[in-house]
Amino acid sequence: MSSVNIGILAHVDAGKTSLTERLLYSAGVIDRIGSVDRGDTQTDSHEMERQRGITIRSAVVSFTVGDVKVNLIDTPGHPDFISEVERALGVLDGVVLVVSAVEGVQAQTRLLMRTLVKMGMPVILFVNKIDRMGARYDDLLEEIRTELTPTIVPMTRVDRIGTPQARAVARRIAAGDLGPSTGPGELRDEPGELPDDFATDLADALADHGDAFLARYLDDETALTAEDYTTELARQTRLAQLYPVFFGSAVAGAGITELMNGITSLFPVNHGGAEGSPRGTVFKIERGWAGEKVAYVRLHSGVLGPRSKVSIHRRDQHGALVELPGRTTVVEVFDQGSAVIEAEAGAGDIAKVWGLKGIRIGDQLGSAEGLGDRHLFAPPSLETVVRATRSGAMPELYEALLQLADQDPFINVRKNDEEQEVSVSLYGEVQKEVIKATLADDYKLDVVFEGSRIICVERPVGVGEWVEEIDYRSKTFFWATVGLRVEPGALGSGVVFQRSVELGSLPHAFHKAVEEAVRSTLHQGLHGWEVLDILVTLTHTGFASPVSAAGDFRKLTPLVLMNALKQAGTQVFEPVNRFELEVPAENASTALLNLVECTGTPETTKAQGTTCLVEGTIPARTVQEFEQRLPGLSQGEGVLLTRFHGFQPAVGATPSRRRTDTNPLDRKEYMLRAFGRI
Repeated sequence: MSSVNIGILAHVDAGKTSLTERLLYSAGVIDRIGSVDRGDTQTDSHEMERQRGITIRSAVVSFTVGDVKVNLIDTPGHPDFISEVERALGVLDGVVLVVSAVEGVQAQTRLLMRTLVKMGMPVILFVNKIDRMGARYDDLLEEIRTELTPTIVPMTRVDRIGTPQARAVARRIAAGDLGPSTGPGELRDEPGELPDDFATDLADALADHGDAFLARYLDDETALTAEDYTTELARQTRLAQLYPVFFGSAVAGAGITELMNGITSLFPVNHGGAEGSPRGTVFKIERGWAGEKVAYVRLHSGVLGPRSKVSIHRRDQHGALVELPGRTTVVEVFDQGSAVIEAEAGAGDIAKVWGLKGIRIGDQLGSAEGLGDRHLFAPPSLETVVRATRSGAMPELYEALLQLADQDPFINVRKNDEEQEVSVSLYGEVQKEVIKATLADDYKLDVVFEGSRIICVERPVGVGEWVEEIDYRSKTFFWATVGLRVEPGALGSGVVFQRSVELGSLPHAFHKAVEEAVRSTLHQGLHGWEVLDILVTLTHTGFASPVSAAGDFRKLTPLVLMNALKQAGTQVFEPVNRFELEVPAENASTALLNLVECTGTPETTKAQGTTCLVEGTIPARTVQEFEQRLPGLSQGEGVLLTRFHGFQPAVGATPSRRRTDTNPLDRKEYMLRAFGRI
């Protein structure tokens, strides 16, 4: 059977999960539509999701439309869980982006659409809640053109919009005898409806990216059939050149049939087949009833079954490719709704796979193809310390957080044994609540969090150089000679390591030990923050055969590197976010004043009816303060969306972070640790 993998994305409360329920109901998978308020939906199965009424973890369900199986991945709408969205996007064939007909385009909608356009992802827009008072059609389409993308084509129109009797009517391709309808563009008007000028509108939209279609249209538009229009529409949708817009109501069921036809005829469809070796992407990890890892895999080619040998590919912390052996034990594919059946997974399938020990999110199965080193969204800019309330429970807490990191690698667990504390990275305060609840429910651990703090970085400001040679006179020395030079690197380059010595001057294992030690040491610079945009050059090497070992170079390198870094000096940079602020127009002046008090920088201000949209930048350290002020400044109607924009020099006292490494800044302490005295 052919298949298509889609995601549903939206801002909070646009009706994303309700749309999922309606699609399953219309496809005959469920006989009763679940409710977010009742907590009985198919995809929000986590207790925290039911309590808060939001999606936290991506969930997979499937249904069938005609001869096409649709695997649907329901993703979170809250910005604190944007990492879940990122992982899902990498395995999709297309996205349904939901917009509320009442609230219209929101800040989160703009962020998502920008990302989808950048990826070249096929997108169908679904305007939900046409039966709600205040729902809009023409001016909402103009808002979408202005705020999201100008290249849209409305596939349905709405009768009695804004009333409980609202219904979505498919626009017809052309008047005249076109035969029976078979696709979203060929659906005819209801009896008695006057045809609109859809053929002309569609031709105008298709002409921008379809030279061949335009030539035929100009030559003789009457010779074009409905199939010509729908074929070209599907081609441009799959190439992300044109974005169809459907209207409807997930609650009432209006416009759902048209949307389902659009999903299966406009998005690229996988036709299965067992050609090629198995290749897949791991986009989600969960734990089974016995604590074992279960990998969610989107298969791109070949067949994957139980007891199959398959290679696992990933990049290590230094960016090098790593290949590991793997063997599956059980493979299940999604069948109807959230149900799974044991079966071989073919190209296009979403499978749950057991037996792959050590599997991680982002791993590629069968081939390194598809391994990316760029994130679609920025990593978290906040961190917090987590402590267990029960004495002696830190090992349990650390292990539990490592398991949570399997599901969300962005939380970046760090342990400080001396302080008996563990820290995690966060996108926001809601994520903190979810981690706390998960630790309590799944691991029986009661924890407390310190206040969140921003994650800064350091950059070198000058050039520094240091050399340490084998010193036979010292009682404590390393059988290694290492010299390093550090200097500022290109902005955005991260850590660049190079050699000015001959590669053959050292055994390969010693060179590798030096580079690995350089990269791991730079996780904490002079002030405890990660050092970025730095060029490190290996200038001197030496060893004593057969006494020297890779461990000598690995232990000496941090001392040399930190001394060179002291000479160069570093500057601390704090994260700065771009923001989009929507407030009632009457409250705009007060909101702007408070924004400036929080060291924000407004750049543009635009009136949108009764609201005001402000865009600009704000330091990440003051975002929470402004968020707390906003409800009182805007009668509870203000909306703030922020996203990482870059770094700027830290203002005021230089922020620092406690060291969790062996502290090569203090030579005496480091040597005691290196030789096992501490």
